[in-house]
Formats: sequence, C-alpha cells, structure tokens
Amino acid sequence: MSDAGGREHLIHDRRKLYVVLGVTIVYFATELGVGWWINSLALLSDAVHMLTDIAALVLSLVTLWISMRPATTGKTYGYLRAEILGALLNGLFLWLLVVFIWIEALQRLRTPQATRGLPMIAVACIGLLVNGFSARMTYEERTEPGRAGMAIRAAFVHVISDMIGVAGVLLAGAVVYFTGWARADPTVSIFIGALVLYGSWGLVRDGIDILMESVPAAIDLDQVRNQLLSVEGAEELHDLHVWCLTSREIALSAHAVVTPSADQDRVLSDMHAVLEEKFRIKHVTLQLERDSRRELEHKHY
Repeated sequence: MSDAGGREHLIHDRRKLYVVLGVTIVYFATELGVGWWINSLALLSDAVHMLTDIAALVLSLVTLWISMRPATTGKTYGYLRAEILGALLNGLFLWLLVVFIWIEALQRLRTPQATRGLPMIAVACIGLLVNGFSARMTYEERTEPGRAGMAIRAAFVHVISDMIGVAGVLLAGAVVYFTGWARADPTVSIFIGALVLYGSWGLVRDGIDILMESVPAAIDLDQVRNQLLSVEGAEELHDLHVWCLTSREIALSAHAVVTPSADQDRVLSDMHAVLEEKFRIKHVTLQLERDSRRELEHKHY
C-alpha cells in the first residue's frame, strides 16, 4: 500500500469515527440519566460502558492522528503502529469495565434493589437503533480482507459489545416489568460482562500479535514459501519472515538462491508480483544469491 493510499484510509476511518462518537455521546447521556432516575444497574453499567466507548473512540481518533504523521529519519516507518497501541488499550479498557460490572452485579445479587422495567425497555429499544447505525458505519470497513484498520476494528468491537449490552438491558427490563424479579437486572449485567470479555479478546490478541511481529493469521507461511519457489529460476529459500507493520500492511523479507543461468532481475520482479497478487504483500525485501557450487560447475562445463 502506498503512503498516499494508507493516508487516505486513515482519513476515511477518522470521519467514520467522528460520526460514531457523536451518536455515542448522545445515547450515553440518555442512558445515564434514565438509569439514575429508575435506579437500574443494567442501564448504569451500560452507561459506564458507553463512557469507556467514548474514551476509546477519542483514543482511536488521537492514535489515527498520530499515525498520519510523516516518517522521520529516526522513525522510518512513521507512526503507523500508534493505531495498534490505541486498539490494544481499547481492548484492555473493556476488560477493566467487565471487572467493574461484575463486582457491582454481585453486590446487587446479594442485596436486590428495586428498578422499573418499562423505562429500561424504552431506552434499550433506542439503544438497539443507535448501535445498529454505529455497527453499520464501522462494519462496512471490514468487508474487504485487509482493509479494516485496527482503530475501526476496535470501534466495531465496542459497538457490538454495546449492542449485546443493550439487548441484555432489554431482556432485564422485560423480566422486571412482567415478573417483578429484581435480580434479573444484575444477572443480565454479569452475562453482558462475559460476552464483552469474549468479544474483546480477539482485538487484544491481534494487537499483541502485531506488536510481537507474528505471522499474520491470514498468511500461510508454507504457501508463501511454495509460491516463491515456484518462480522460474528460484532454487532455495531461507530466512523467510512475514509480519504486520499495521493491520493493513504486511511486510516480508527473505533470502533466495537462484540457479546460475537465472535472470535475477526477472526472478525478483516475478517474486514481487506473486507476493502482491496472491498475498497482498507490498513491503518486500528480497536478497537473491546464486548457488556458488552450481555456478562453478556451470562455468566448468
């Protein structure tokens, strides 16, 4: 991906996040106010969840802004991985939120508190519409493999966890309204926390994998090796490394041994083409060398 193309994606992501941030702030204020009014833990915990989402979206916007800063002599790749750090912190924020929800829910299970089901149902219905809109805004960036940035992925995970939380609030409100069972409110909060924890694990894992320069999950290293060796003139391949610069940009380095009669420029060009067409790898460093023993035999004959 060219620098211009990467910058264009970051600008597009930032615009999406501004819209999602605005919608989230409005719903957070609604949920907090109603939750306080009717003394609903499910609503209040989901409002706190929304507050962490606001912080996470702001963090994503800040890291996107940092990511767009140009490369320097000291940071030749620029600040691209600021987006990854922000996404990783977003995932950890969600984990802290789950701990808070579970502690409060356990206290309310021991000492149930009265709440009102009908306002919970009304706010939850609004929340489903709001989160559905936000999910659509962030999901369309994920439809093409390799296109979605970590900031957008983080936003999508937060939105889906919000939607799960709102669905839980709707269920708790219905149970409270129709049966009067007050423990439905904290019980649903525990369930919400478990689902949020499960949903955010992938984001944290991917962020750690990128920072640890692991082979991307979508890349089969053996397949990459076989495709490179299938290029005419390629004989051996060693020191093969594949890693992510960002969620959108994959890098590769390798040493290749070519036959004595091979045209090194053609082999190099063909390898670049294979990597870009089949694996979307554009940041490539390939060192070609000839087999010295075979080269001597070739000269002898």
